[in-house]
Amino acid sequence: MNKVDKYDVIILGAGAAGLFCAITAARRGLSVLVLEKSNKVGKKILMSGGGRCNFTNLFISAENFISSNSHFCKSALARFTQWDFIDLVEKYNIEYEERKHGQLFCINSSKDILSMLLRECDDAGVQIKTHVDLDIVENLSTSESFFKLSLSHTGQEIKKDEFFCKSLVVATGALSIPTLGGSGRGYDIADQFGVKLRPRSAGLVPLMFDGSMKEFCESLSGVSIKVEISCEGKTFEEQLLFTHRGISGPAVLQISNYWKKGVAVEINLMPKDDAAKLLRSFKDKNPSKNLNNSLKSYFPKALIFALQKVFWPDSQDNLMAEFSNKQLSAIGEKLNKWIIYPSESEGYRKAEVTLGGVDTDELSSKSMECKRQSGLFFIGEVVDVTGHLGGYNFQWAWSSGYAAGLSV
Repeated sequence: MNKVDKYDVIILGAGAAGLFCAITAARRGLSVLVLEKSNKVGKKILMSGGGRCNFTNLFISAENFISSNSHFCKSALARFTQWDFIDLVEKYNIEYEERKHGQLFCINSSKDILSMLLRECDDAGVQIKTHVDLDIVENLSTSESFFKLSLSHTGQEIKKDEFFCKSLVVATGALSIPTLGGSGRGYDIADQFGVKLRPRSAGLVPLMFDGSMKEFCESLSGVSIKVEISCEGKTFEEQLLFTHRGISGPAVLQISNYWKKGVAVEINLMPKDDAAKLLRSFKDKNPSKNLNNSLKSYFPKALIFALQKVFWPDSQDNLMAEFSNKQLSAIGEKLNKWIIYPSESEGYRKAEVTLGGVDTDELSSKSMECKRQSGLFFIGEVVDVTGHLGGYNFQWAWSSGYAAGLSV
């Protein structure tokens, strides 16, 4: 072994939650080491929001999060709020803008947020090591150290080190986007210490189809439309984007958190209108027009053509006068309530988050400390708390990291 080091706190993962926990703990005068397996820190921060980082939301509430315990997130979110993070952003004179639904984005670049966090780490004396693989975690339960970590450095040459700490914080993220460092390492540590896990699945992810529905979507790849989308009692009104595999866009990413294989998704293509009533009014006002032309101001031309093949295939050349009111009502009902069955999601490769994870019943909602193992903390995405699209998952990272940072 080349080296033996002792720290008050070791944090596994240099993402949003890990870095913020490190800052909070180090400000309290604790010695803090952050270990990151990738070659760079904060990769997910840099790619988020199309490179602009949707770092929080003005309207944070527990209703914007999915968990087996809907109350668990409340304590952390109340202790470090969106306003607290906005204050930090403004302290660094980072320019930002509000977009729809209270989403806050950097005007310049996601790099502004990461640079701010790294500056805070530096000022507080946080040490960060990259290219580190965790080989073994051992529970020592001695008066000086609770944990021993055996590590491999995966740079140009492999080196072995041992580190000791009183508090170990697992901020490893989860399974989403493995190319940015997503892995199940945090779940392995939970298993090792007997911490229960909730079932995991890909969240905020595009949905796919097979057969004729895949062909339908493929023919419309790149077409976007505002819809109302529903599944399992949840409804969102956002943009839907057709892709060569299926459907994506904010509406689909939101509803994907509630969708399971075999469950129907309902799409209202005309959320502002009673489509049946509208089509009958077209017939009354312009009986010599055909239906395709009547819908031109409501849908892209390619979408009208595709819908016609599905919703009124035998009447594509009919003038409005040639449709019975019953036929128009039936078409209108489909436009307002299009029932589709995705075959599967695009999985963790494209998922922005992982649903499920460390069971919240195993953790203190105030400190994020594991109830069955003193000194062991879980924060961020590895925990069974998942936010909606729109800055909520970053706020959970800041808030859960802060809660643990005050308690380690």
